[in-house]
Amino acid sequence: MRNCLKLVFVAGPLLLWALSASAQSPLLANCTRSANLLACVDGQGNTYSVATSGNTLYLRGFEAFSHRYWAQTNSRYGQLTFFTGLASDGESWVGYSRRVGWTTINRFSSSGGGGSAGAFTCGRMNGCQDSSR
Repeated sequence: MRNCLKLVFVAGPLLLWALSASAQSPLLANCTRSANLLACVDGQGNTYSVATSGNTLYLRGFEAFSHRYWAQTNSRYGQLTFFTGLASDGESWVGYSRRVGWTTINRFSSSGGGGSAGAFTCGRMNGCQDSSR
C-alpha cells in the first residue's frame, strides 16, 4: 500500500475520528457531514468520504498527487472489522482490525509494490506503532 494512505485504508474507525477532528480546523480539511455521510477535501486537493449503513462502512477517496481513486469497504462484527479495497491503478488490499480495550491491532496485505503485508497497533497513549516485526 502507498505509505501516504496506509492508515486511511486500514483504520476506518480512526479515519472517522481524524476527519471529524479535521472538520473543526479549516487549515486541514473542509468537511461536510450528514447523519450517515462525511465528505472532506483538504488543502492539497485530496478528497475523502465515509458513509455508513448498519455495520458496514464505505470509504472512497481521491489522491491528488498520484491522480488515483480508491474505495474500501469495512464490515464490523463485534470487536473485529474486516476490510477490502481497490484503487484505480489496480492495487487491491485486504485485512482486519481487532479492538482490544483502547488498543486496535491492524493487519493487512496489499498487491501494491510487488505485494506487501504488514501490521501496526494503535493506542490512545502511544499512537500507532509498526508491529509487523
